[in-house]
Amino acid sequence: MTETFSTLWQTLGSGLPILFLHLFTTAALLILGVGCYAALTPFRERELIARGNKAAGLVLGGSLIAVAIPLAATLATSNIWLDIVLWGTVAVLIQLTAFIAFAAVFRNFRVAIEEDNVAAASVLVGVQLAIALLNAGAMAG
Repeated sequence: MTETFSTLWQTLGSGLPILFLHLFTTAALLILGVGCYAALTPFRERELIARGNKAAGLVLGGSLIAVAIPLAATLATSNIWLDIVLWGTVAVLIQLTAFIAFAAVFRNFRVAIEEDNVAAASVLVGVQLAIALLNAGAMAG
């Protein structure tokens, strides 16, 4: 029994630092990615959300999930920190590019979100999540 506990402690001692390194790296990429996304949007989500704008909340929440999905795939498929940084950055860039393409196609998007158009926000979230799932599949493939 003592030998089992010793083995468990050794495993935790060697595994936890790696887990935290990978988790904090990916969390930093998530924060950076969503920060870049918020800077790219033609409206100010935080201000709109503070005023109770549901569409802005939906869009920001969707972007968090959409960036997190491919980042989770990088965590699940890589054991090397530099791989996580590299492919996590690529994943974030793909998600940002998807938003830029969406905004170019739907030019009235800013007005729709500012007017609390939840239907328009739902379309963007759907696009973001679809790209995120494809992105994650490609990362894991």
